[in-house]
Amino acid sequence: EVQLVESGGDSVQAGGSLRLSCAASGIAVDEYNIAWFRQAPGKEREGISCISKATGKVYNSNPVKGRFTITLDDAKNIAYLQMTDLRPDDTDVYYCSVDGYDSQNEPFLVRGQGSQVTVSS
Repeated sequence: EVQLVESGGDSVQAGGSLRLSCAASGIAVDEYNIAWFRQAPGKEREGISCISKATGKVYNSNPVKGRFTITLDDAKNIAYLQMTDLRPDDTDVYYCSVDGYDSQNEPFLVRGQGSQVTVSS
């Protein structure tokens, strides 16, 4: 069973930095994607960044380009979201997710429990 455990959420001042971690376990394949998105209660989900383990390709959404960096520690199956120059409108609950195809070629998609990031002005 694929599981994700997030950590790193906190409260910071505007201009500060945080690093979120997403530790994946139970993944038995070498090809999968890890993504970060954010969603506040009652608001639409906003995709932020994603990375492919197979190719290393990275995608960042426009609001976070140049400020957020997604990386993947292949050996530990831990994805990180390094966030710099944080702004009050970055305040949100941040989730990681992993998707791919398992060894039976069945798709899987698992989401982490969410981490609260609060940025004060």
